[in-house]
Parts: sequence; C-alpha cells; structure tokens
Amino acid sequence: MKKYAYIGCLGFIAVITTEFGIIGILPQVAEHYKISINKAGYLLSAFALVIALTGPFMTLLTSGIDRKKIMITAILIFLITGIISSLSPPFWLLMTVRILPAFLQPVYIATALSVAISRAEDRKKNELMSIVFNGVAIAMVTTVPFATWISGLYSWEYSFMIQAAVSLIALGTIQFLLPSMPVTEKKSYGSQVGIIKQPPFIASTLANFFMITAWFSTYSYFAGYLGKAKGMDTSMVSYMLFLFGIIGIIANKIAGKMLNKNVTTTLAFFLSGTLLIPVLLYVSDGNLWATITVIGIWGFLYSPSFLNASTYMISAAPDALEFANSLATSFGNLGVTLGTTIGGWVIVTHGVEYTPWISFIFGILAFSMILLRNVFEKRDQVISGCLK
Repeated sequence: MKKYAYIGCLGFIAVITTEFGIIGILPQVAEHYKISINKAGYLLSAFALVIALTGPFMTLLTSGIDRKKIMITAILIFLITGIISSLSPPFWLLMTVRILPAFLQPVYIATALSVAISRAEDRKKNELMSIVFNGVAIAMVTTVPFATWISGLYSWEYSFMIQAAVSLIALGTIQFLLPSMPVTEKKSYGSQVGIIKQPPFIASTLANFFMITAWFSTYSYFAGYLGKAKGMDTSMVSYMLFLFGIIGIIANKIAGKMLNKNVTTTLAFFLSGTLLIPVLLYVSDGNLWATITVIGIWGFLYSPSFLNASTYMISAAPDALEFANSLATSFGNLGVTLGTTIGGWVIVTHGVEYTPWISFIFGILAFSMILLRNVFEKRDQVISGCLK
C-alpha cells in the first residue's frame, strides 16, 4: 500500500533531518564551541560510525518485534535528541545525544521499507521503496535548507528545534495512521547472516561503501565548500540546499522507475556523478551561474544514491531483505564516516577546494566493484550450468 510507503517516507524525513541537518550549520557549531570544522564534523561522522558498527546487529535483534513499535521507538529517540541539542549543551553531551538515535536509524529504515512493500506485487516494490527513500530528497529540499536558513537568521540551536518538530509530526503520524504490525514469521539468524558469504553480495556491499564515501567526502562539507571555494554566504548555501533537494525529489522518482527496468545500469548511471561533478566544480571556478548549474546536476546524480545502494544490495540477496538493507545502511554510513574523515583531513592539510577529487578516486573504486560483481555472477551461472 502506498499509504504505508508515505508514512515511512515521513519518518525518513525526520531521520535525515537529524542526521544531515548538521551539515548546513557545521561552521556555526565550530565557531560556538571554539573548535575546528573537522572536529565539528565528528557530529556527523560519529553518528554514521555508530550506524555502521551496530546496524546489522540491531536489525537482527529487533527482527521479531512489532514493526509499528520499532518505528515509534526510533522516532521518539530522534525527538528527544533534537530537544536536548537545541539547548546548546556542552559539546560532549551534544555528541552523546547525537549518537543515541544512530543505534536505531538502520532499524527504522529497514522496517519502513519492509512495511512499505509488505503487501505489494514484485513489480511495484522498487517504486514503493523509492517513495520511502524520497524522504532523503524531501528533507534536503525542505527541512535541511530551512533549518540552515533559520540558523543563519537566528542561531544554530534553531536548526535542532526544527529537527525536533519534524520528529514530533512523524511520531504522531505513525502512532495514529499505522496499524499494529506484529511479525508473523521470523526468519532464522543463520538464514539471514548467510548472505555475507556470497561473493556477489560482498562486491555489492563494497560498491555501496565506495560510492557513499565518494559522495560524502565533499557533501559533508557542503556549506564550508560553497562558502570558501565558491564565496557563498549562509543564506545562499540554504538556497543551494533547496535547489539540491528539489532536483533530488525528481531524481528519486526517475531512479525508482529506472530500477524496475535494470538495477545495475541505474546504479552506474547515477554513480557517474562521482567522476563528473569534481571536474565540473573545477571548471565552474568562480562563475556563480555555472556553479549553480553544477549543483543542480550534483543534486540529481547524488540524491538516489541510498536508494540505488540498497536496491543493488537487496538484488544480490532478495530472500533477506531487511538484513541486506541494514547492511546497506551500515556500510553506507561507514562510507559517510570515511568520506567525512578524509574530507576533513584534506580541508586541514590542503584546503576545502580539493575535497571533490576524493570523490573521483572512490567513484572509480565503486565502478570496479560493479564490474567485479558481474564477474562473480557470470562465474556462478557457468558453475550452475555445469552442475545441471
């Protein structure tokens, strides 16, 4: 039912607003706490690292619990995080409350996707998943730039107030519109964990990891990059985030339809942005309109990355959807951590204008993993044919 997909999407907006809303205010947070921007970047990378390390285990542990209860619990923690963060606590406490919801973020995503496709025909599943993942693009076009804009008018604490408000709306929607959904058939841990031994799935996982690392080496410092490399102020950055998200919504819808036709081709098409965008950002130099055009292309090619990564990994393990998706979320966030860390190091040692070239390097690695999966699958087909 599309209703369930839209409910999952709304919760996803709350999740993404909390995780990535920090991107637009990192310079202000760094200034407030008198720390470097790469240290402030730990607020993003630590969140992502917790997801990467605990996501699959948390998904397995909660796989037998009523799906509605899981979704409510996850969003409630996001709500509490937003409230405490808006009070500008000491940096150690801000870091702590930022980390707490990360434990249930992949659980929420895996559960929301499972709920969305629970009653769908196979040919409709990717499209319903794209509706849920549209929460990423919608957050990028609404709550994330709005929070950045408000923080520019007043102070960075207002950004967290907006995050808390979005979480409250999502919490109410799930509570009143989603029926109780107890798990009727729990799959064994062994049957789910077995997918990590399959070479095509391993290659898919690494493709996801390298792709997200590529994108986030620059995107994590979106505000800092546009401010220092392109001379934009906070207000202009919020407009760029808005443009980024608007185009992202369109891209997610297109990607959902493309995935129904060919998963690998769709992934490769959007992944091409990791090679193209660094070149275009370099060529655009200080030209405002050229830069705006590049940001539009960037938003189109980047936005479906999490949808593409999850679908690509699930296609290699269709019988373990939730666990495969939790691994996609975990390795994607491990990519966020690595990309943010390397990007921060490059900023400190060389300058923010060099971060896009990290995307180029990891983009090539991601493409190599797609080719490797194709080799594994062809080999398996040959072996299967010989056994027959």
